[in-house]
Amino acid sequence: MSAAEPPAFDPITLEICWNRLISAADEAATGLLRTAFSTIVRESNDFATVLMDRNGDSVSENTGGLASFSCILPRTTKTFLRRYPAETWRPGDVVVTNDPWLATGHLPDFTVVTGIFHQGGLVGFSGSIAHSPDVGGSLWAADCRDIFEEGIRIPPGHLLREGTWNQQILDILLANVRVPREVLGDLQAQVVAAEVGARRVAEFLDDTGLADLQDLSAALAARADRAMRRAIAAMPDGTWRSEIMADGFDDKPTRIRCEVTVRGETMHIDYAGTSPQIDRGINCVMNYTHAYSVYPVKCALDPFTPRNEGSYRAISVTAPERSILNPVYPAPVSARQLTGHLLAGAVYKALEDVIPDRIIAECGGAPTMRALFSGARRDGTSFSQVLFASGGMGACPHKDGMSATAFPTNVGAGSIEAYETVAPIIVWTKRLLPDSGGAGTFRGGLGQEIELEVDTETPVRLSLLSDRQANPAGGVRGGKLGGPAAITLSDGSRPHPKSRTTVNGKERVTMLYAGGGGYGDPKARARDAVREDLRHGYITARAARDTYGLE
Repeated sequence: MSAAEPPAFDPITLEICWNRLISAADEAATGLLRTAFSTIVRESNDFATVLMDRNGDSVSENTGGLASFSCILPRTTKTFLRRYPAETWRPGDVVVTNDPWLATGHLPDFTVVTGIFHQGGLVGFSGSIAHSPDVGGSLWAADCRDIFEEGIRIPPGHLLREGTWNQQILDILLANVRVPREVLGDLQAQVVAAEVGARRVAEFLDDTGLADLQDLSAALAARADRAMRRAIAAMPDGTWRSEIMADGFDDKPTRIRCEVTVRGETMHIDYAGTSPQIDRGINCVMNYTHAYSVYPVKCALDPFTPRNEGSYRAISVTAPERSILNPVYPAPVSARQLTGHLLAGAVYKALEDVIPDRIIAECGGAPTMRALFSGARRDGTSFSQVLFASGGMGACPHKDGMSATAFPTNVGAGSIEAYETVAPIIVWTKRLLPDSGGAGTFRGGLGQEIELEVDTETPVRLSLLSDRQANPAGGVRGGKLGGPAAITLSDGSRPHPKSRTTVNGKERVTMLYAGGGGYGDPKARARDAVREDLRHGYITARAARDTYGLE
């Protein structure tokens, strides 16, 4: 066996080991869910847990975590290892950062990693990423001019050293946030999750008799790599291009230009010609650009093989420095998802004629629309709460798009009851929007309408992070546009879609979430499907007649 070849594991043993390590990552995720304080983690699933080998290469991920986080966490761990070499780690050490360029692209996401020890030696790492309820500064906003406005930035450092908390880091962090109890509670939950993952891997090594994860990690990565390379090799060689427009900021729309090149069993995605970075927080750092470029390819070409380090080795991604997809420090980046979530649509649009049976239309929930309310409750205590909800997914080649469902992120909406419990907000309406799904042989997923009231006596701050008002989700192969997004206040005014504003107590806010694009000619839609849509109220009688041609 050559040095480049992975060690031999029979397929059955490999499958059993892989499933057990995925279960260990899932158990770590359960620990995080059950101990987190914020609804962002507990209800909306804005987190991921990953187990890695001694090099920081991912071995397994939790099944329900954000794929972008799972793709980025190993990169951040390798950064930790450059600062803290493997031989310096001790049992109980936990390292943390929220640096956007080293981690997931904006300050609210904290990366927490601990070492896995077995028989006295470091054998791997257990880590998680979770969206914190507050990082100070502007909270979560799109209108800042640089990173310094957006909140506190924690460079890689020890959150715990041999099991003892670093009180200095905690004091600095908690002194700069509005809801320190929730922030600390979520960080403690991340430490719990990391420790659970580490314990389960140590038990796994005891049970299997393996000395460490290295050989198994190499074999699992090679398996995932082969699966992706086979899928790419089945495509024709060539280069394909697309262009997507986004609302941008104020009167300055942004453009994403995408070029996908397939050569043999490798794929290269390049974003040359994309808009330059701007002085607002919709810039998307390279880690996030890479994650949301390769993950849609994984979904389209190799959806069933579990993800790990090998899944993306055959795919390379480049973007021009100082563009909105590769900004330089200290660019504002807090709302980077308003750009990064569009990349799946750009990649799929480029491949529309190459793999038409594998791609979907653009999603109304890409980018996600977020509304963050912050202020004081009636008793004077502070609150900071994000409303997680989604527009509709784009239609598939064989199925309607899912309504009110996010993609390429898989952040959930969570319970309205839980949301109302932790914030002085009353949700009066939450319903699907008729005709918001793009017409097609297969219809785009419907967006939704949410009307809520600020149940306070004093004004609160509303930070909006939205798009898809001027540029709705596009259809493919003859499918039509999805419905646009819109936000209005009870007096009929429209707040800035990407800025902070003041909402008075007892005022109502209505948000229309965009629908997904359609797939194929609407006139080719099955007549029974059109009648069912009409019966359920998904489309109006006018759309059934004028768009679908129903007699």
